[in-house]
Amino acid sequence: MRPADLPLAQRLSTSAMLLLALALAAPLLAYRDTLMSMVAIWNRSETFTHQYLILPISLWLMWRQRSELRGLAPAPFLPALALVAVCGFGWLLGELADVQVVKHFALVCIMISSVITLLGLRIARVIAFPLAFLLFAVPAGEILIEPLIEFTADFTIGALQMTGIPVWREGTTFVIPSGRWSVVEACSGVRYLIASITLGVLYAHLSYRSRWRQAAFILLSVVVPVIANGLRAYLIVMIGHLSSMQLAVGVDHLIYGWLFFGLVMFLMFWIGGFWIDPKKAAPPTPSEQAHHPVPTPALGFAGPGNARLLLCAVLTVAGIGIGPLYAGYMNRLDSAGAPVRLELHSPSWNDGIAFTYWTPAFHPGVADLNRFYRRDGMQVGVYLRYYREQRPGATLVSSVNRVLPEKGSPWTRTGNTVRSEAIAGPAGQALSVREEIIQGPTGSTLIWRWYWIDRRFVENDYLAKLLQTKSQLEMRGDDGAAVFVFTPISDGPEQARQTLRSYLNDNLAAIATALNNNGKP
Repeated sequence: MRPADLPLAQRLSTSAMLLLALALAAPLLAYRDTLMSMVAIWNRSETFTHQYLILPISLWLMWRQRSELRGLAPAPFLPALALVAVCGFGWLLGELADVQVVKHFALVCIMISSVITLLGLRIARVIAFPLAFLLFAVPAGEILIEPLIEFTADFTIGALQMTGIPVWREGTTFVIPSGRWSVVEACSGVRYLIASITLGVLYAHLSYRSRWRQAAFILLSVVVPVIANGLRAYLIVMIGHLSSMQLAVGVDHLIYGWLFFGLVMFLMFWIGGFWIDPKKAAPPTPSEQAHHPVPTPALGFAGPGNARLLLCAVLTVAGIGIGPLYAGYMNRLDSAGAPVRLELHSPSWNDGIAFTYWTPAFHPGVADLNRFYRRDGMQVGVYLRYYREQRPGATLVSSVNRVLPEKGSPWTRTGNTVRSEAIAGPAGQALSVREEIIQGPTGSTLIWRWYWIDRRFVENDYLAKLLQTKSQLEMRGDDGAAVFVFTPISDGPEQARQTLRSYLNDNLAAIATALNNNGKP
C-alpha cells in the first residue's frame, strides 16, 4: 500500500502541518534576540563552532525515523502546555538575571515542549533522542574552564616531576630550566571535552542498544579528553623543553593539540566499534502497519481533530509569547533615574599616588571610581564599577568578566581563592571576598573583589544572580557594582592582607554608602 493510500487518520493533514510549522517557528521569532546571541557565540568561539551542525543532525535523526512516523497522526497533548509555561518562566528569570545560558536552554526547551504539546506523546517518544540532542546546540560549559585549568596544571607539573624535571610553580604558571609556561584558558581542553561529549552521545545512540553500553561510552567520552588534554599539555612542554624552546611555543602547539585530539577520538571510536550491538531491527513498513493500524484521532480539514490542534497551537503560541511581553513591560517600567555619581570619602587615609596601572577586565558600566590611598607606609587602591540597565556586553556578573583579560595582558595571575574576612568598624560584618594575586610590570599585587547587589555585599556569582533577579522581580531595577580593593605585595601576602583589612575596617561603611546613595529604594 502506498503512503497516499493510507487512511486519513494515519496521515498528517495539510492544515495540521501548517499549524505545526507555525507553532515551531514561534519560539524562534518570539525569542529572536536569544537565538541571535547563541549564533554570535557560535561565530566567535572555536569551542562552540560545531554547534551549527546540531540542528541538521537532529533533523537527519528524525528523518531516519520516517517509517515509524508515517503511520502516526498528531494527537495534541494539552498538559504539556505546563512545560511550555515553565520553560517560558525559566527564560524570564534568565532575562532578569541576564544569564545567557539559562535563556539559551530555555529557548531549546520551549521548542521541545511545543513539539510534545502539538504532536503528542507517541510521536514525541519516537523522536525523543533527536529532540533531546537539540540541547547540545546550547553554548554551555565555560563553568568548567577553571577546574580544567587546575587539573591540566596539576597533571602537567606532576608528569614533569615524574620525568625528573625540576618545577617551580606559582598558581597555574610554572618555570622549568628551559623556560616559563602558563596554563591559560586555551590550554584547559574545554573545547575538546565539549566536542567529545557531543560526538560520544551521538555515537552511543547510533551504535548501541544496551543502555549500559551507551552510558559506558558516554562516560568514556568525558574521561578520555580530560586525561588526553593533560597528556597533550605535558608533551607540548616536553617538546619545547627538548628543543630549547624552539618548537611548540606559539600557535603551532594549538595545531598539535587538535591533531592529538583527533587521534585520541579516532582511537576511542575504533575501540568502541568492537562493542557495537547487532543492527537494530528495521521499523515496520507502511504496508505492515496497514494490517495493524495504530488508533489515531481523525484529522480532517474541518473535523474535530484539526479544531483541537488549532486550539492547542493558539494556546502554545500564546504561552510562548508571555515571557518576552512581560520582560518588555518590566523594561519600560525601569527608568534610568538620576545619573550615577560615585564619591568615596576616606578621612582617616590620605590620598596616595598610583602604584599600578592595572584595571579589571570587566564589561563597561555606567560609572567608575578609581582612587589610591596611603597611611603609615601602607598603600591601597580602590576601584568601583557601577552597572545599571544591564544588557549583553554590559553586565556585572558574567563568565567573561575577569581580573585580567584572556589575551594580551602584561600581568599573569598566580593566585585565586575565596576568603571570609571579619571586618570591624561601624559596618562590622563577615565579608566574603575573592582573593587574586597578579604579577606584572609593577610587581605583585593582591586583590580582593566582591559584588554589591540589592544593597548587599556578596562574592558568589550564583547568589549575585539570584539577588539581581529578586531585585528585578520586585521592580527595583538591576543596579549593581563590582568592588575591588588592592595593595602591592612587598613583604608577603599575609602582610598585604593585613593592609586591606586595616583599610576596610575604616572604610567599608563608606564604600557601602557611596553605592547605596545611587541605588534605587
